[in-house]
Amino acid sequence: RWYLNILFEIQIFGLHTPPPPPHPSTSQSIITIDEAKRRQSFGSCDGDLSVDALPMLSDTSDLLQDTHIEKLACRLPARVQGYPWRLAYSTVKHGTSLKTLYRSLADVDSPVLLVIKDMDSQVFGAFSTHPFRVSEHCYGTGETFLYSFCPEIKVYRWTGENSYFVKGNTDSLQMGGGGGQLGLWLDAELYRGTTTKCATFNNQPLSSQQDFSVHSVEVWTFE
Repeated sequence: RWYLNILFEIQIFGLHTPPPPPHPSTSQSIITIDEAKRRQSFGSCDGDLSVDALPMLSDTSDLLQDTHIEKLACRLPARVQGYPWRLAYSTVKHGTSLKTLYRSLADVDSPVLLVIKDMDSQVFGAFSTHPFRVSEHCYGTGETFLYSFCPEIKVYRWTGENSYFVKGNTDSLQMGGGGGQLGLWLDAELYRGTTTKCATFNNQPLSSQQDFSVHSVEVWTFE
């Protein structure tokens, strides 16, 4: 019976996990709530990262300080940890347009990190398992999450209540939903946004203002 107990612990606690793929591609099978939580546990933070352990960034971020990067990096899924961060889109460099954001991610095949700074200088955003694109239906997996710095980081992960992870429209981008509420919504000009508590992530509003004005946006890929 002792070996049955060991097998049980391996199944429940994920003591054995296959090695990560050579590239954090978005191509993956549907995962269950338990599997999503198991994967998230491997991306939890046991302590602070040293400066040398911070991920390599292709560009200097106008929004993220080292402390932001440190707190975010160790909360990402294990399969993307260790990969360099590449700045795929920035309102400072590319202009304020959701259409341009979609175009910048057209050839991307990795998860993405959305970073928003509002006019109150609060930083928040989301991790999406799939690059943002116009879609007829919602997409993403249970590794998708919302986050906010206020000033300490708060991460809101999938509750399993629904699968309204990401929905890309030509005139808006939305993440999370249920009961008529959206976790995060941005307009076509990336000028205005809305954040409310939603069933997908059971999050608190990410900004101090439910209806906020955007200062700037960045989207980072892992490749």
